Amino acid sequence: MDGENVVNEFPVVLGRCPDGTKEVEGDGKTPEGEFYIALKNSTSSFHLSLALSYPTPTDAERGLSEGIITPEEHDQILDAHMRVSLPPQKTALGGEIYIHGGGLKGDWTRGCVATDNTDMDAIYEFAEKGMPVTIFS
Repeated sequence: MDGENVVNEFPVVLGRCPDGTKEVEGDGKTPEGEFYIALKNSTSSFHLSLALSYPTPTDAERGLSEGIITPEEHDQILDAHMRVSLPPQKTALGGEIYIHGGGLKGDWTRGCVATDNTDMDAIYEFAEKGMPVTIFS
């Protein structure tokens, strides 16, 4: 998007359980909401990839209040978001949510957003660290 104008659209597939809200590591759900690109990875196992800023501060608050993450993990997530960097990726809330290549055959990812490699080339070239990303169904 450029303001209200659609610049480009790409077909994608989601996690193996694409419906519902991502709550914990291993649920196969793709998180919905507002994120930013936290890291560009040119050596991805899935062609190219863009790390998203999951878990978010909202996820951290929920995780702390439900006893899913520790106060230290909560603080690390908030700190990463303040610095527009990659939040901790190995928490019980999940992590390692990427936009990546690898193909469009079914909802095969573990919660990531996948597209074909040609489209990923275009997305990767355009993407910048800190760029906002919205995921919704």
